[in-house]
Order: sequence, then C-alpha cells, then structure tokens
Amino acid sequence: QVQLVESGGGLVQAGGSLRLSCVASESIFSINVMGWHRQAPGKQRELVALINSGGRTNYADSMKGRFTISRDTAKNTVYLQMDSLKSDDTAVYYCNAVRYGTSYWGQGTQVTVSS
Repeated sequence: QVQLVESGGGLVQAGGSLRLSCVASESIFSINVMGWHRQAPGKQRELVALINSGGRTNYADSMKGRFTISRDTAKNTVYLQMDSLKSDDTAVYYCNAVRYGTSYWGQGTQVTVSS
C-alpha cells in the first residue's frame, strides 16, 4: 500500500506560480510511475505530468513549457512546479503512483487561479 500526501495548493493570481508536493510512504524507486492529474468542476480527471522510476518525464500537451515535474528521491517526494498559471488551471490536483499495476491516489489539493 502506497500512501500519498499532497500539499502546496492555494489561491494565486493569473500569471503566478505554485509548487505542489507529493510525499510517498515508500521509496519512489520502488514505484514504477508517479504523476499528477487534475480535475476541474464538471470535467473528467486529466493527466498533467508523469515521471517514471528512471526519471523520465512526460507532459500533457497543454502543460508543456508551463509545468515541470521533478523529484527528490531522498525525500520520496515528487513536485509539480506550475508557472504562468491561467484560470483554466483551476482544479483539484491529485498525486498518483503506479506500482506493479496497482494505482494509488492522494487526497488532492485545490488550486484556484483568479483572473
């Protein structure tokens, strides 16, 4: 069982930045893929960014160039740096981990971007 705890959400003005953190209860080297997803009101949950155990990253097209996923293996933590935020980025952001085919989710952190 992998437990994930997100933090760092909040209210920010359009054009601003936020950094989200996700702390895993296990070594992230034991986790195949970690990532961030988001869900806006009335919309389906969508992928934001992924990072695999080897450190390779992947982004949704609309986030490329604005969002950066990274990790600190010593702290079992994955980050999402979000820059040039837009009102459309308002959503609950969820951390996800996939290990041996099982998917785990954090409780989510709210990001609200005011225009």
